[in-house]
Amino acid sequence: MMKDKTIDSCDYLRNYQNDHKCTSLNAFIDNYPTHTAYSHVVTVATQALTPHLLSAVLLDLADYFSPASVSFHHLHKTFGEDVIQVRGTLRDSDNAEINKLIGEVSDRYAIDLGLQASQPSLSTPGLLVMDMDSTVISIECIDEIAKLANVGEEVAEVTAKAMRGEIAFNESLIHRVACLKNVPETALIQIRDSLPLMPGVQSLITTLKANNWKLAIASGGFTYFADYLKERLGLDFAISNTLEVKNGALTGEVIGPIVNAEVKAETITSLAREWQIPHSQTAAMGDGANDLLMMAQSALGVACHAKPVVNEKASVAIRRGHLHSMLYFLDK
Repeated sequence: MMKDKTIDSCDYLRNYQNDHKCTSLNAFIDNYPTHTAYSHVVTVATQALTPHLLSAVLLDLADYFSPASVSFHHLHKTFGEDVIQVRGTLRDSDNAEINKLIGEVSDRYAIDLGLQASQPSLSTPGLLVMDMDSTVISIECIDEIAKLANVGEEVAEVTAKAMRGEIAFNESLIHRVACLKNVPETALIQIRDSLPLMPGVQSLITTLKANNWKLAIASGGFTYFADYLKERLGLDFAISNTLEVKNGALTGEVIGPIVNAEVKAETITSLAREWQIPHSQTAAMGDGANDLLMMAQSALGVACHAKPVVNEKASVAIRRGHLHSMLYFLDK
């Protein structure tokens, strides 16, 4: 069937509302009534995407976003997911309202969904700075240390409040670290050797390094783990807090300046300057409130299985997929 540019895009979408076969996706895209003008890109990623699901997503966004063309992302099926790019025109610039809708639609159809005015290029050297706890790894290291010190619940509660932005990070860190006094250094080794990497992190790192991107960790966690992950994963830089150890045990204090939200944001700026990476090629990824400043400092801020306040303010959010899904928000 030839593309008919006279067909209204919403009518076209409604025609596919009952097509639940993922094998029909090619035909849906091949026959979409294409127009050339666009201001934004919507990215849709999930396994076994069907014309029904894609149509439902675009119809739910229709009050704000008018599709102009639909195509496969350059990494479509590379990591197993169907990834679609929809170029179109944004009718409303109320970012808060649109971000809320993006989150609702993402949850409604169990997909990853992003709306962007511009995208860094995968094939051009760039910089990705990542949070560590609950981003590169699936745990909060300080909570794991606290469990071994039998103060797990107390510390975890403070951690959760800090990640939601309810208390100042510096204050929360000092309080939590004080609870760890006299924990033996061997406990850190035990945790380090069993760090659970986030699914998709190796694919993300391998792909970015193959395209000459620089990779860093900026963490409010601890050097004992961040420096280890830098070495293990082959990253270019890591910055985090240093736990003081004396006589084989933690003293309950942090040595040196605290790595907080401001330091994370400055890390993006200083590394980009050092490695001569343009701002348009910078990205930051995290899950907590103390990651928002570095996300705002970068061209692309990616929330990763994050707290609601972070999902709402980030450029895009990975809600369902693994860490490599960040690549779907990059242009070729």
